[in-house]
Amino acid sequence: MNSSAGIHSSPAGLGAGLGHPFLRLFLCAALCCILASCDDASPKTCFDRAVLNTNMIADFASRGLLRQLESPSVKLTDVKTLATAPMKRKEVIDDKIAFVGQSLEKVRKLRQTDDTRDIVQASIALHEYVLPVYRNEYQQLAKLYDDGAAKEAMEALASAITVKYRAGFETLSDRLTTAGKAYAARHDIKVVWDVRTSPSH
Repeated sequence: MNSSAGIHSSPAGLGAGLGHPFLRLFLCAALCCILASCDDASPKTCFDRAVLNTNMIADFASRGLLRQLESPSVKLTDVKTLATAPMKRKEVIDDKIAFVGQSLEKVRKLRQTDDTRDIVQASIALHEYVLPVYRNEYQQLAKLYDDGAAKEAMEALASAITVKYRAGFETLSDRLTTAGKAYAARHDIKVVWDVRTSPSH
């Protein structure tokens, strides 16, 4: 309260005639900038962020992700010689964590309206479901691979992840797919709902 009074009465401030309207205009402009990050997303952008990007986690708690850990991609280790080396499994999971975290933040910034609420909330729920598993169980599994642990130990943990989390993942994915199809239809967004584009697979 005291700080507010000081702003209105300071002779070095905005001035008696200009201060109040200018301050209101400034605050309004600032609020518009904040809301712009939510309002500016087109229907296609909203769909891509909330629905299409989840293709990158479609292999969660499945054999697909295990194949990535068993035979990781290579990375460039020397720019001059173009030498490469297999990625560590920890790096594979770290990439997943970074992607999911960034995607989740983008989805959270989407404005929730009567039109977007279903896909935004479904997408947030799916991201929040997988992220802790990547950070915990999958990091543990990656360490087993990198440390050259016994095959039985790796298979046991991988199986436990699938049993514990795959059904829940599919439920949340199906919820997002249903909402995504309705949203795409409303906005005439052309989508081929197959193994490459449907988050339910």
